[in-house]
Amino acid sequence: MVLMLLEQIVQLFLCIVLGWLLVRLHLLKPEDSRVLSKVCLYLVTPCVIINAFQLQRTPELLQGLALSLGAAIGIHALFFIATALLHRPLRLTPVEQASLIYTNSGNLIIPLVTAVLGPEWVIYCSMFQLVQQFPMWSHCRIILSGDRNVSLKKILLNVNIISVFVGVLLFLLNLPLPTVIAGTMKSIASTIGPLSMFVAGMLMGEQNLLAVLRIRSIWKVAFLRLIALPLVVLCIFKYSGLAALVPDGQSILMISLLAASAPAAANVTQIAQVYGHEGDYAGAINVITTLLCIGTMPLMVLLYQM
Repeated sequence: MVLMLLEQIVQLFLCIVLGWLLVRLHLLKPEDSRVLSKVCLYLVTPCVIINAFQLQRTPELLQGLALSLGAAIGIHALFFIATALLHRPLRLTPVEQASLIYTNSGNLIIPLVTAVLGPEWVIYCSMFQLVQQFPMWSHCRIILSGDRNVSLKKILLNVNIISVFVGVLLFLLNLPLPTVIAGTMKSIASTIGPLSMFVAGMLMGEQNLLAVLRIRSIWKVAFLRLIALPLVVLCIFKYSGLAALVPDGQSILMISLLAASAPAAANVTQIAQVYGHEGDYAGAINVITTLLCIGTMPLMVLLYQM
């Protein structure tokens, strides 16, 4: 399990390298990644969310979803509280705060879970996505843009929020999408991992990687995002007895742990790009944490399974 996870993470990291090479070889410009960011935000992510809910409803699945949803709510509450407490002492910038709270639970975890456990387990990733989407498009957008005039209408009409409601509605009504539409959405959804990694790599293309590695604040964020916060989640899951509440509870919580242990969200980079607030720095955090998670995520899984 740990070796399979490591292999999949390395594959996605190589996509970052390819995105970086496209820019370094002057085949593309770093600003071209803005187009890919919008494709990820407004097309690929909605397809991922809706596609994940295209499963037959069963009592066991509903129990697992309830555990997964509860775990996702608890993890996000922990991240918000921890970030609020650490904000002033560590002088966390808006991008750093967003990078601690929001993880690559879709762009990275969905392809990992699909490859390691199978596509039928992806729906448990969607519970984490469901909980993350609303604050992502409200709180995260506010702190990155500085615009505190939040329109509830704009949030609810965001295509990613709508896709969550559509996916849940289809699931609850047990309504499968037509084969052609479902196949198209599945094909688009499968691109989320490589496409998001290309964006991160392209953003790094014009930067001096050695200079990025010397930015002290990145290591502070990386430690909190990849080690400190996931270790708290791991201890809660491992010693609370939550896994015994439902069938396959240990695997379901492991998926939640993976989501909590993931690098900083690529969506933070994409939103920072769109709203023009430290997009390069957000991309640097995403790339560094993605590189480091090659070692930290398998370690978390190993500790959880011991």
